[in-house]
Amino acid sequence: MGFSLKFHYCLVSVMVLLPALCYSQDYFVRSRATYYGSPDCLGTPSGACGFGEYGRSVNDANVAGVSRLYKNGTGCGACYQVRCTNPQLCDDNGVNIVVTDYGEGDHTDFILNPRAYARMARSNTAAQLFAYGVVDVEYQRIPCRYGGNKLQLKVHEHSRYPSYLAIVILYQAGKNEIQAIEIWQEDCKQWIGMRRAYGAVFDMANPPQGSISLRFQVSGSAGLTWVQAPNVIPSNWKAGVAYESDIQLE
Repeated sequence: MGFSLKFHYCLVSVMVLLPALCYSQDYFVRSRATYYGSPDCLGTPSGACGFGEYGRSVNDANVAGVSRLYKNGTGCGACYQVRCTNPQLCDDNGVNIVVTDYGEGDHTDFILNPRAYARMARSNTAAQLFAYGVVDVEYQRIPCRYGGNKLQLKVHEHSRYPSYLAIVILYQAGKNEIQAIEIWQEDCKQWIGMRRAYGAVFDMANPPQGSISLRFQVSGSAGLTWVQAPNVIPSNWKAGVAYESDIQLE
């Protein structure tokens, strides 16, 4: 009888907790947001994610730096809906942003570029919103959408052919996060891990010769999975060039 009661209690606990686990991603989380100075209201090409110029204009130039959501770089490229909570000043839908940088403010999760910060405001109230400097917000994770663009791998400008390869992940759609990248080593027939240098930048000294195949360890609603991109970077790769894959991590 004691075993039966204990089992019943555990079952009830699981049934109570399961809906919360399944739907927690759909809830808004309360936080605070501020903005950073920018003469052209765009992002910065020197962001901690390593996106460069892509980080200035991606997502119609609505971008943000984050603190704890940076997640040691795995949060780079994630998309969030952020809306401030002052009903007199703030638009109900807020703004959809892409994480391109790391930053810490006054107990803030988001440091938005001026363009994104202004888009949280109602019509003709942006100046008042900027005057606050820091505002209460609520946010939720949303899928990134890039209008049919496939995942791209940009060879970082610091790469040196053929002895050092660094890549940056661009146009990562959906809500998944890339935890690791491995490169196929043909001579020994095995996958070798690349180092996460910082942000969305992965690198390797003495990469394999010939065209390069990669696989990505992706975390999402299905748990951890591996996705392969064969021959995604050509044998004569060049620093600064972005190569489009045939995959998307949605």
